Amino acid sequence: MAAAAAVAVDEAGTGGTRPSPRPRGAGPVLSVVPAERARGRRAALSFAAIAVVLGLPLWWRTTETYRAALPYADIDGLGQLPFQLAVPVAVVFAPGSVPGDLPRPLPFRDVQEMEISVNLRPSITSRYETVYRSTTAQEEAALDAATAQEADAALCLLQDASLGSLTMYVVPETSPLLPQGISVYVGKHRSALVRAGGGLAALRTRLQQLTQVMSFTASSITAALSDRVPDGQLGPDARRHLKSSLGYEITFSLLNPDPKSHDVDWDIDDAVNRYVQPVLDKLSLVANFSVDSQILYYAVLGVTPRFDKESSSFLLSAHSLPHVINPVEARLGSSAASLYPVLNFLLYVPERSHSPLYIQDKDGAPVSTNAFHSPRWGGIMVYNVEAPASPQASLPLHVDVEMVRVMEVFLAQLRLLFGLSREELPPEFLLESPGNEGLADWELDRLLWAHTVENIATVSTTLTSLAQLLDKIGNIVIKDDVASEVYRAVASAQSAMAKLATGHLHLAFQASKEAVTSSERAFFDPSLLHLLYFPDDQKFAIYIPLFLPMAVPILLSLAKIVREARQRKKEPTKMD
Repeated sequence: MAAAAAVAVDEAGTGGTRPSPRPRGAGPVLSVVPAERARGRRAALSFAAIAVVLGLPLWWRTTETYRAALPYADIDGLGQLPFQLAVPVAVVFAPGSVPGDLPRPLPFRDVQEMEISVNLRPSITSRYETVYRSTTAQEEAALDAATAQEADAALCLLQDASLGSLTMYVVPETSPLLPQGISVYVGKHRSALVRAGGGLAALRTRLQQLTQVMSFTASSITAALSDRVPDGQLGPDARRHLKSSLGYEITFSLLNPDPKSHDVDWDIDDAVNRYVQPVLDKLSLVANFSVDSQILYYAVLGVTPRFDKESSSFLLSAHSLPHVINPVEARLGSSAASLYPVLNFLLYVPERSHSPLYIQDKDGAPVSTNAFHSPRWGGIMVYNVEAPASPQASLPLHVDVEMVRVMEVFLAQLRLLFGLSREELPPEFLLESPGNEGLADWELDRLLWAHTVENIATVSTTLTSLAQLLDKIGNIVIKDDVASEVYRAVASAQSAMAKLATGHLHLAFQASKEAVTSSERAFFDPSLLHLLYFPDDQKFAIYIPLFLPMAVPILLSLAKIVREARQRKKEPTKMD
């Protein structure tokens, strides 16, 4: 009866008849469960293996920040390389000028090294490679000229014209080339005339002074490395010179605050072509220059001048001059969109109510040029207009600016901005005026020495800062073109230092310019900022919704497999 009831219930629930379940312990039915579990374990392990072996590496590879290799060791070593500045010098003796105490007969070579005292880790050594020889027949003919200027022009065609090289011609003590009381004449090129006398020791003293005047001094090299040298070792003018740059923009501005009274006319185009362009052509080896001009009306100074009853004039004292620049600079607008340093030269025609206007120095004396300059900015000149003879003169007065006098002041200020001011020399030294070119050949070399050293130091600082930034922030992309610019900058800087050590100034300066260009391209590359502001919390916010739903079932299955494995180890083995 019980068996029949069970069959009836089964038929009612399933809609048909099926055999009764086998008694407990039947082997084929119970073996299905372990097989299903084993297949589940294999599936879970397969998914986990695929996720770990393929998924994670693929995700890591496709989401990693690409960082090309950089020469960190070379960048660090660039700041440790010692500077060695080699200067090729030729000392040429004219007949009757050879000292009797020469150590050996002519010709012979001599090398003198001297360390420049700068408190820096890489030492700076000057190396003078001197060749002592006698004059050739052509040089003797050139030294027979009537004046030192004619001899300098003739010798320029015969000597070594390479940048940085110097030639000293020793003439007899009774030579008429040098004026009375003058022992050393420095020409416009890369040669000098030295009067013999006093033996070899006195001659070497003069030659040492002369080589420093015509090449570089400790102060000029220290000024070039002013960003690295402690302030206590810098002179008062060390930070006043323009920093080395690949280009400069020069702006000439005429400020007419009172156009109702003064109709000012200046022929700036002709003045630039006649006086400024020859100087810029000479400086074209140093950097690229662009020149523009403008006229600003109703542009007044930011300082009210003081009226002096004794002279019936208006005065600007020295302590008020710094307050003049800022209000005027706001009207210029030349540096807003410039990639290079801007040199401003302003010609200010004072309004009729403040005329005449004079500038005073620190001692209260009037400045002869009636102008002043601001370091690394430019200069301002006040141009006074003579009052009309008749009070009933019609206005505005027509004013023609005397451009020769103005350009003399502006060119002198330009030399000061580039650090070409001539140092005080002994009274027996005579320096020839550079003429219309604005600077002598040896002054150009002096500028190249300083700019080459400064360029190498700038490259080292730029690359060191870049390496520290990239090492500190790991999610900045370093592309191959950025890495190639860094490698090129390091190689060019190393080449520049090697050329300096061999006395090839022109090649060293060109290599230093290439190093600066490559280092700035690498440092300011826009790709370095793409992932700079992508923090880790944003990464988690993006990837957790993607990977968490997939990872939870896999992790739970692995945990279940581990628990079952531990249970099997604990259960005793059944023995039949």
